[in-house]
Amino acid sequence: MTGRRTLGRQFGWLWAAFAVSSYGTGLGFGAFSVLAILVLHSGPTQVAVLAASGRAVGSLIAVPLGPWVEFRRKRPVMIAMDLTRFAALLSIPVAYALGRLTFAQLLLVSITVAAANIAFNAASGAYLKSLIPPEDLLVANARFESTTWTSTMLGPPLGGAAIGLLGPVTTVVADATSYLLSALGIRAIGGTEPHPDHSSAPRLRAGDLLDGWRYILAHPTLRPLLLNAMTVNGLIMASEPLLAVLLLGRLGFAPWQFALALAASSGAGGFVGSRLARPLSARFGQHRVLLTSGTLRACWPIGLAFVGPGVPGMLLVAALQLGMVTCIGVFNPLLATARLTQTAPDRVARTLTAWSISTSAAIALTTAAWGWVAAATTPRTAIALAGVLLLASPLLLPRRDRTSPTTDPGKDPSPSSTLSA
Repeated sequence: MTGRRTLGRQFGWLWAAFAVSSYGTGLGFGAFSVLAILVLHSGPTQVAVLAASGRAVGSLIAVPLGPWVEFRRKRPVMIAMDLTRFAALLSIPVAYALGRLTFAQLLLVSITVAAANIAFNAASGAYLKSLIPPEDLLVANARFESTTWTSTMLGPPLGGAAIGLLGPVTTVVADATSYLLSALGIRAIGGTEPHPDHSSAPRLRAGDLLDGWRYILAHPTLRPLLLNAMTVNGLIMASEPLLAVLLLGRLGFAPWQFALALAASSGAGGFVGSRLARPLSARFGQHRVLLTSGTLRACWPIGLAFVGPGVPGMLLVAALQLGMVTCIGVFNPLLATARLTQTAPDRVARTLTAWSISTSAAIALTTAAWGWVAAATTPRTAIALAGVLLLASPLLLPRRDRTSPTTDPGKDPSPSSTLSA
């Protein structure tokens, strides 16, 4: 947890709901692949399709959800998305118990959960902005970030142990239950939430589906931040499976060495970074820390191209991951805070939905492209190319600290959306 600042009972319930669903997701990490391989005896191609299609098709389905979420109260939407994820995930152990589990069901559940994730994140971002004052947004986002990295560090190892002891659907049950508990926590927040103004969008039109992207691309700060996020997230995520091939295959790392080098160092680095985000910003300013951490996070991955075998190689991977993820842990809360404070209050859900879809699509496309590069050359060459391109990604970060009110293209400036990043 970052600092001792009290954000109130309502935020406490929101944070608790976020924490329980984060740990559920950590426990369930990789569960679909395990079920596909161990229960359905799927091959590598099917497992890859399962991983990619859920994100890609879920993002496509989520396109109309941004405008839909924008003009509805956010807490009911969040509860509905939690219950949707609960029901979808719970269908898997039920089908497994009845001997009716199929690959098509895994794919459908993956798509449903991915779309619900995007809608939930859009609603929760808009709700957070209305719940706490702008000066506390960084504190809140840092706490969410530290919780995410803690669950990332602890969840997968515990989930793997649970699968080994209790069976392949155990972590799916835990993940489903976490969403039910999250829905109960969000309901416990209480209070009243005003109905959004429907007068500006009486009926959903085809053009409204692109409104989030139009807003981002016309914004002088959100546009470079999104392009940077798409580039960095895509290149980092595209390198991960290639790193696994390099370490587990050609360099002969044991699976436990691979997991220890990546998961433990990543979780620790992310937690430390998220704890540093607020004090560093208080001392040096949010914009300067955003630029510095955004630049430094791009400098580490190039070193992965030089990893060798044995303990020295494992230590190098751990050190590089620790450095990179520590910088990411500092950067992410600042990015989330800037994104909220830069966005007009009546555009938050649409903007966050467009953002999530864009980054998901970038990850899917870049991963596919880098798989082709690795096949045409070698995994080490593809990792090196990603590292070189990442070195140029800081050029996409906004160079100026804009402190004037957020301007909605075609509207008067919104006085409630001053910039803090």
